[in-house]
Amino acid sequence: MAKLRLIAPAKINWTLEVLGRRPDGYHEVRTILQTVDLWDEVELEPSEQVHVCMSGVGEPEKSISAESNLALRAATALREASGGKEGATVVLRKRIPVAAGLGGGSSDGAAVLRGLNRLWGLSLSAEELAEMAAGLGSDVPFFLRGGTALAEGRGERLRPLEDARPRPFVLAWPQAVLRDKTARMYGTLRTQHYSDGSASGRLVERLRGGQRIRDEDICNVFEGVLGEVMPEAARLLERVAACGLGCPHLAGSGPALFLLPEEGRPIEPVLRELRSLGLEARETRALPAAEAAAWTEE
Repeated sequence: MAKLRLIAPAKINWTLEVLGRRPDGYHEVRTILQTVDLWDEVELEPSEQVHVCMSGVGEPEKSISAESNLALRAATALREASGGKEGATVVLRKRIPVAAGLGGGSSDGAAVLRGLNRLWGLSLSAEELAEMAAGLGSDVPFFLRGGTALAEGRGERLRPLEDARPRPFVLAWPQAVLRDKTARMYGTLRTQHYSDGSASGRLVERLRGGQRIRDEDICNVFEGVLGEVMPEAARLLERVAACGLGCPHLAGSGPALFLLPEEGRPIEPVLRELRSLGLEARETRALPAAEAAAWTEE
């Protein structure tokens, strides 16, 4: 195989509940995750060593050497699992905004695991890949399959769900990011922010019944502490809500947000209004697992 191309889709959380703090220091979560049709492109080609390059829109390609990069860590972990005999050049073409709560880094890592497992002919099982993914980060196992899924524990225990019914919605994000905000968000949570996970359970039943997701089905524990960690993002959420565009929901740990406009409402005026507030905005849709795990060979 000469070359392999995959997509690494972004995600949102339809629900994100924290049940409490675990003895290992992590938080117990119950969340319904969803891949969407905004993605990074991942290109893999055999090489003698592992080398990762990254480029974005309007940015020159640059080499990646930081061990914090999940794509590099995934490639290194898989190379060790293969006995250190394989290599690859990994090119990431970034489209997902960094540190926005959309899971771009985790998705890149999962795509590299899936792709190199095939490129190198390792034939690791789904369970073996999932174990390796969990060692890289809590969201990485979800991206091995994508689609709609319930995640529990630290996020590594997954149950695939029925695909959310197709419905266009709007994804938006500011330019400014706070790279350590996820840890700070978790650190700001207090007992009153914990729940029993029942909101996620109710949405699971709606999905099982083939019903559409409504604004009242969506919840995110981090909206309760957003103002303490990212006050500008909290004010932006309030401004969007005041525009009458619909109810804005935080994507993951933010500051990206999404809205479900009323069915039949034109999307373009909503996008223009969000852009007038200084946000990047685009129409998107839920991406089912069959499309999230797509790849092509050359």
